[in-house]
Amino acid sequence: MICSVKQSVTTTINGSDLFLRKRSPAHPIQRSSLFLPVLRKPQGFSLSVSKPLHLSSAENLSLKARRDPIKCEAYDAADSSKPVEPVEPEAVNKVKIGVYFATWWALNVVFNIYNKKVLNAYPYPWLTSTLSLACGSLMMLISWATRIAEAPKTDFEFWKTLFPVAVAHTIGHVAATVSMSKVAVSFTHIIKSGEPAFSVLVSRFLLGESFPVQVYLSLIPIIGGCALAAVTELNFNMIGFMGAMISNLAFVFRNIFSKRGMKGKSVSGMNYYACLSMLSLLILIPFAIAVEGPQMWATGWQTAMSQIGPQFVWWLAAQSVFYHLYNQVSYMSLDQISPLTFSIGNTMKRISVIVSSIIIFHTPIQPVNALGAAIAVLGTFLYSQAKQ
Repeated sequence: MICSVKQSVTTTINGSDLFLRKRSPAHPIQRSSLFLPVLRKPQGFSLSVSKPLHLSSAENLSLKARRDPIKCEAYDAADSSKPVEPVEPEAVNKVKIGVYFATWWALNVVFNIYNKKVLNAYPYPWLTSTLSLACGSLMMLISWATRIAEAPKTDFEFWKTLFPVAVAHTIGHVAATVSMSKVAVSFTHIIKSGEPAFSVLVSRFLLGESFPVQVYLSLIPIIGGCALAAVTELNFNMIGFMGAMISNLAFVFRNIFSKRGMKGKSVSGMNYYACLSMLSLLILIPFAIAVEGPQMWATGWQTAMSQIGPQFVWWLAAQSVFYHLYNQVSYMSLDQISPLTFSIGNTMKRISVIVSSIIIFHTPIQPVNALGAAIAVLGTFLYSQAKQ
């Protein structure tokens, strides 16, 4: 460590702090000025005087020090040798965020399209939900085994903390799939845009949290838009509507458990979602067998293959793969972008899914229904702004 004494700062020096040494006759001490000597310190430490301190007399030392104080600045010499990390340009950061969003939206749109095709031909949402989690779990196990991705270091406490998150994730995933098997994809996502309302209500009445007035006001267009869309939906189905509502509530609890339980856990977003998928799969398998069962699956499989042909296998595989990929990218993006940016991206994702599903499946929609959807999505955007 190097310590440099400069004449322009704030430490008062008393006479006892200076050590005056005798000079040789060849270099007599001038009465009008004294020089601060170099203090000898242990090896590795040096004190240098960047400018001599001139004093008219030793008696006036204290007065001079007060009038013209001295500051000792210290810095670690080792720090100066460290390379400065380059700051990522703002343009590069914007491109990175754009790539995350474009990939996230595209994968989500593709998943919803194939998921609806599968459910139209094979209406067994419990099995399709199980296959989605199984495919993602298998993909991550292969990635860890081949060292494409680094396996996370977990312990029993990690899995114990993850369990309630996995329960809520399982319920939300199955409920959303059940909803899509009964109603249009666009209607499910319109109702799911009401998730912020559930988040505020649960946090307020169960957790005792309070929010600014703007947050409560943003819930008005969300609730109003969802209600208007539900009332004017041409193919309304109560099971589909309730499935989307249960999914909203389950994902709110998933987020709450995740925030509370994963503080301080050093697991990346990609590996966190992988562990979540595996635990959710173990929870879901017995329930899927109990609700639907192999006999129903076999009968439905024969019907789907006879109506669609081998192409149905591709639909099922694509639905499973893209489900894992879009969720994985969304969790990875949380490591790179702020929560506000993520919320805005999630709102825009909802819009892209609604619009693309209406176009691809030729979903009949009334103008008032479209108005309700637009109001609900706008409310979601206002909520994300007010929350931050």
